[in-house]
Amino acid sequence: MLTALTLCGREVRPVWLRAELNHRFLSLKIASIRTKDEPLNHAARVARDTVDSLASELTSLTVLTGERAASDTAKFAAHLVLKPRGFWPAGRDCRFAAAVTKHLASCQYDLVVSHRLIIGCNLFFAQDGVHAEWQAQRRRVTSGFTQLVVALNPHHRHLLAAERAMYESTTLRAVICNSKMVKADIERHFDIDPAKLRVIYSGVDTTKFHPGLRDVHRADTRKRLKIPKAAPVALFVGSGFERKGLIGFLMGLADQCGHSDLTRASIRGIVVGHDKHLARFQMFADQLGLSDRVAFVGGVADVAPFYAAADVFVLPTLYDPLPNACLEAMACGLPIVTSAGSGAAELISHGVEGFVVDALDTPGISDAISAALDSALGDNRMGINAALRVAALTPQNMAAQYVVLYRELLAQPMRDAT
Repeated sequence: MLTALTLCGREVRPVWLRAELNHRFLSLKIASIRTKDEPLNHAARVARDTVDSLASELTSLTVLTGERAASDTAKFAAHLVLKPRGFWPAGRDCRFAAAVTKHLASCQYDLVVSHRLIIGCNLFFAQDGVHAEWQAQRRRVTSGFTQLVVALNPHHRHLLAAERAMYESTTLRAVICNSKMVKADIERHFDIDPAKLRVIYSGVDTTKFHPGLRDVHRADTRKRLKIPKAAPVALFVGSGFERKGLIGFLMGLADQCGHSDLTRASIRGIVVGHDKHLARFQMFADQLGLSDRVAFVGGVADVAPFYAAADVFVLPTLYDPLPNACLEAMACGLPIVTSAGSGAAELISHGVEGFVVDALDTPGISDAISAALDSALGDNRMGINAALRVAALTPQNMAAQYVVLYRELLAQPMRDAT
């Protein structure tokens, strides 16, 4: 366990690790590639910063970035800002990747870690899953014309090409997959040695997300949203409504409204998240007769009060490597309804913590919501099981697994690898 580690507190280090590695790795050089607005969840950021802090003590750490963020916790590391010229926003990722690749070709590092698709990195964090797989799933719900537009889009073409080049590069030594689903997707789409793929689940902060939130936030949140105290509530959390499956959520909710059980027929829905096509989804909800039953609250800084107000959590996503919202909802004791295209499906046994359905199976989603509500309004055994299932998925345990992998990779630096 690494409970003694802090994000930046260099005075608190696991003695066993420092003693073992310090004399061996002080001369090694690590590069960490990141962007200013790196889309990491809190747990992933904790683990990354912990390992970066450790790496900076035992080695020489250089952060390669397009623009240094004021909140970057790696203040003890050297920062190299790479700002390639150009004004075309859509090509920003491509230009940054090219600048990093050029730098890596001229500077020797023992380990290059990245959350971005960079050819030349040695350790890649695949938190966003596989872009090629997301495009395959998206084709299930888009027209031929839309598929053609996407296929011709330079941004998507760049991502697909960069993805294949990176995964099939000989310099790639390990990939951290946040679910078995992502590992299988990578194996299916690319020619890569499976031994390079390591599954490390994301962590959830159970001190922040827990069943006790109901006592703190439930009444006030429902009052603010004008939800009756006795009404069952289904919660959806996620931005990018098409990918996250909001259509399936709304249709499943509408089916409950016609249920013969008067309690379930009084169901309400809460949608947390943002989407540039928000008005379109609100109109669809109105067409389903949900105008006075669904609250669209937008993106929020703190989603905890909404978990407290809900009875079940529903996320029938088309593709999501491991939704943080599912982990948080489970930690809060909510039964889960999610899809087979979600990495969270690996944490759910049918009827135990919740249900796994196909993202486009509307009747299946409706039936799953109904069964999850039966549990939630009864003894909530599913919600209790869900909280128990993720109890061990802490940021500290995730960081520990990261450190083990770093130790393994640093034991055979690139300059000595054969």
